[in-house]
Amino acid sequence: MLRILTRKFAEVLFFLLFITFISFLFIRLAPGDPVLTILNVDELSVSQEQVEALRDEMGFNKPLLVQYGLWLVKFVQLDFGSSYITGQPVMDVILTGLPATLELAVGALIVMLVVSIPLGSLSALYRNSWIDQLSRILSILGAAVPSFWLGFIFIDLFGVRLNWLPIMGRDGWITLVLPSLTLGLAISSVYVRLLRSSLLDSLSQEFIRAARARGLSERRIFFVHAFRHSLPPVITFFGVSLGSLIGGVLVIEVLFAYPGVGKLVVDAIRQRDYPLIQGYILMMAVIVFMVNTGVDLSYRYLNPEMKLKERGIHG
Repeated sequence: MLRILTRKFAEVLFFLLFITFISFLFIRLAPGDPVLTILNVDELSVSQEQVEALRDEMGFNKPLLVQYGLWLVKFVQLDFGSSYITGQPVMDVILTGLPATLELAVGALIVMLVVSIPLGSLSALYRNSWIDQLSRILSILGAAVPSFWLGFIFIDLFGVRLNWLPIMGRDGWITLVLPSLTLGLAISSVYVRLLRSSLLDSLSQEFIRAARARGLSERRIFFVHAFRHSLPPVITFFGVSLGSLIGGVLVIEVLFAYPGVGKLVVDAIRQRDYPLIQGYILMMAVIVFMVNTGVDLSYRYLNPEMKLKERGIHG
């Protein structure tokens, strides 16, 4: 376990250096003058001397590598800078919106689990039945419809026509329903198909036939043996698709005016607020690393064969 964590720590250091440098470079190579965007003025309303003075004060006149080096030194000291627009420390701004983003992500995951586990399980248990056909049709529709389009449909139906649910803001659990439902349904279609395929593969294994020969009940065989054996590919895919979930949260927050980190960073991109954008990318990179580490550890727990291979025991 210690060896795995040490290797993961070395990997995350390299990953953070790479992702922060690439993002730092591309953010600053974007077209337009960031100083004018930050000042929210055009070239005719300020003098060139004022623009150059602010550019020099903010370090934009230095070479990109020097700018990145200065930012990296502050990062090592856990100083992520201050927002160009509000003047607040970047981490304070991010932590302000983080609870709302986590609420939305957890809500979407709950919807995904509630939808994908029953549908995927029933599709595998009743293969080629009407339940399986319906599940596959819903999965195809879910994969074909973009999350923002699904969100527009829910806003029009439940918010405008029926007036059942609020469509903007964050004011209690009721405002979380539509955003969570939109994102959860959008991502569940992939997991329904993946769980179905993984369960069908598990149910065809030798250990399932051996369990039936021992007289175990079908319920025990399915939930204790087949279902657990089918989880590693699903969990692994979740780690791989985490970036899509984060991107989906960002889109849904903007669509429903949900005051999370995603909406903050979209505003920051529009206003060229470099420190806030960089802080967001760094935070997402750390979250992705932590989730993937958790996925690796859980994979080893759910798949004993990996433990045996790591110890040099081959069955």
